[in-house]
Amino acid sequence: MSAGDGLPPLREVVARYGLEPKKALGQNFLYDLNLTGRIARAAGPLDGVTVVEVGPGPGGLTRALLAEGAARVVAIERDPRALPALADIAAHYPGRLEVVDADALVFDPRPLIGPGPARIVANLPYNVGTALLTGWLGGEAWPPWWDQAVLMFQREVAERIVAGPEQRADYGRLAVLCGWRTQAEILFDVSPSAFVPPPKVTSSVVRIVPRARPLACRCGALEAVTRAAFGQRRKMLRQSLKSLTADAGTMLAAAGIAETARAEEVPVSGFVDLANLWEQNKNAGTVETAPA
Repeated sequence: MSAGDGLPPLREVVARYGLEPKKALGQNFLYDLNLTGRIARAAGPLDGVTVVEVGPGPGGLTRALLAEGAARVVAIERDPRALPALADIAAHYPGRLEVVDADALVFDPRPLIGPGPARIVANLPYNVGTALLTGWLGGEAWPPWWDQAVLMFQREVAERIVAGPEQRADYGRLAVLCGWRTQAEILFDVSPSAFVPPPKVTSSVVRIVPRARPLACRCGALEAVTRAAFGQRRKMLRQSLKSLTADAGTMLAAAGIAETARAEEVPVSGFVDLANLWEQNKNAGTVETAPA
């Protein structure tokens, strides 16, 4: 791409601006512009789309997104060392790249998106990837401001995102939240050798598409029930849910779930039923909260 987009090779950019990856920021840079192009194409077509990118670093994926036709890219970067390199890309693509010096965990990109479709595409920093995803999935408003997300995670995190009860070791709170509100799939793996520095694990690119009408449930209730259920995942639900309600047995019976079941055996729909029952009983004043 260095010849195609007229910008210098990424290694040269990193050397010029002193952008050696920092472990404290969870940085692992992709220098392979064929690979960044593949990630950008996985999120396409991008015509007319505003892309929100987190942790662009020296801008390899940023360049790919712009080259693949993204109308605009909003790049959120908390490492000030990367800002001059990103400014060079912005100058090369006038009016199409907006660089935001901020922490994506607390920054709300919605005011910068505009009226068209928005999409999240990012090689997420390993140390905050899960927190960012749960933030994008959470809240009571749905559908969200993004129409799909193409994100890179450690392979083990990717497997936890797409897992169902049949993958008991990976199925947990993250899988329930993702399965409830989205359809997620692993697109392809990325070898450690593709990164600088190479991580100790394989990475995976995941596509996440919001469901237009997920099963009716309040997000906060589902989070509370799954926190209790998976917080003691080796115990039967009649025991683990006692941290949430003293009437766990009745709630499980009403949901058609055996008291002896464990959290990893219950499908997403079962957790939605439990969350709705817990919410209804709590609002009716019939839930007796277990002692702290």
